Amino acid sequence: HTGERPFACTCCPKAFKDKTTLTNHQRVHTGERPFACAHCPKAFRDKKTLIIHRRVHTGERPF
Repeated sequence: HTGERPFACTCCPKAFKDKTTLTNHQRVHTGERPFACAHCPKAFRDKKTLIIHRRVHTGERPF
């Protein structure tokens, strides 16, 4: 738990602890949204947000 953030964004001053988080962040700059909903035209930058969105269509509750 050193607080080290070796993965720096090339577009802004932000830096991250792991490469995956940096990759997800870089989508803010590129506009890439690779996680598409199968039920509507929406797409998301990360898988977690897509999973949360799917509840709109399934009616599933998080509890």
